[in-house]
Amino acid sequence: MAGFTSMNSMLEETIRHGTTMDGIYRFQRHIYDVTRRHFLLGRDQLLDGLNIPDSGTVLEMGCGTGRNLIGAARRYPTAKLYGLDISEEMLKSASANIMRDGFQRRIVLAHADATDFSAQKTFGIASFDRVFFSYTISMIPNWQAAIEQALSCLAKRGELHIVDFGQSAGLPRWFHRGLFAWLNLFHVNPRQQLILHVKRVATAKGMSFTYESKFRDYAWLIKVTNKA
Repeated sequence: MAGFTSMNSMLEETIRHGTTMDGIYRFQRHIYDVTRRHFLLGRDQLLDGLNIPDSGTVLEMGCGTGRNLIGAARRYPTAKLYGLDISEEMLKSASANIMRDGFQRRIVLAHADATDFSAQKTFGIASFDRVFFSYTISMIPNWQAAIEQALSCLAKRGELHIVDFGQSAGLPRWFHRGLFAWLNLFHVNPRQQLILHVKRVATAKGMSFTYESKFRDYAWLIKVTNKA
């Protein structure tokens, strides 16, 4: 009974989170890419650093409008790309954008929860050469579970890449306070323990870990490699 109650609670949390994201992005999705380009820093550096092997497979966890998947498709013309998102509203924009740019044969989308899904059932593929999060860890309530899920999807020598808000340690204190207060309005919560948590989990799994602090600690770029 306790296990059933726990599973039911997790399902309710997933539904709540999906409903919240749909509420936020029902209208914002139409202006999202235009309004976010100036402060979601480091996204292109992440894409450039994926170094996807020929005919490699890539999964974006929380693909939003499809902006990053399209960018990856352009950079890596032989890659096979997959994206999931908990917001059906965002997936509407992603699908339209992918179709507009002619990548519908190379990019597969799915409505799924990044913290709990079967890659095999969702995409018909058990593991990926690259998995990445782009400014989504800070929006996922159970972000630790999402990271565990991502690591479980890595193929041999596969890589997990993350870009998200840092702690702005090199920026004025007023900027830090103002930025975090503004982000909170959109249910965005930069994860102070992100680097330590990913390093601890990666080390426990025998994976290598590196990170970079960018733009005076505005953004963090993290990389985990599955050496097995």
